Amino acid sequence: AVLEVETVTQVDGVFLHHCRTTQGTIKVGDNVTAEVSVRRSDIQANHTATHLLHKVLRQVLGEHVRQAGSLVQAERLRFDFTHPKALTPQELARVEVARRQDAMALFGEKYGDKVRMVSVGDVSFELCGGTHVPTTARIRGFKILSEVGIGTGVRRIEAVTGTGMLRHFFAVQETLDDAAAVAKT
Repeated sequence: AVLEVETVTQVDGVFLHHCRTTQGTIKVGDNVTAEVSVRRSDIQANHTATHLLHKVLRQVLGEHVRQAGSLVQAERLRFDFTHPKALTPQELARVEVARRQDAMALFGEKYGDKVRMVSVGDVSFELCGGTHVPTTARIRGFKILSEVGIGTGVRRIEAVTGTGMLRHFFAVQETLDDAAAVAKT
């Protein structure tokens, strides 16, 4: 049988997975094996990448940078932040590779009695209740797709990691191949 987790709740410290059967049947006493889906792994990679992006933006642009919202999906990530002007190509390149150490709480997070500190090597230390990769090797790379202004003093970066980044590079390669065929070069 194959089951898909729809929601997770917690009762007295025990996590309960509420599932929908997508294939076969299941009965009391059956053994099951839980596996993280590729989609969930991609979400984890993009979420951890937002932590790194926040840290790196503060390092490259200055400590005035603050998170102003974000969206993490399997396909991509979006990160809104405070900064008065567009990033230069040099700043964008530095953002994709910079490293340092700091600690901060994420915008809009809600915490209970226990707070989890998520650390990414010696680069980022942040309070977060979300899901993350067990190692940054699972992110497999980071590519900024766009950086635009969305309001006075607020910028937005859209980026991809992992599988989304590979899809992006394959699409770019296909476009280059098509252009080369047309130009016969």
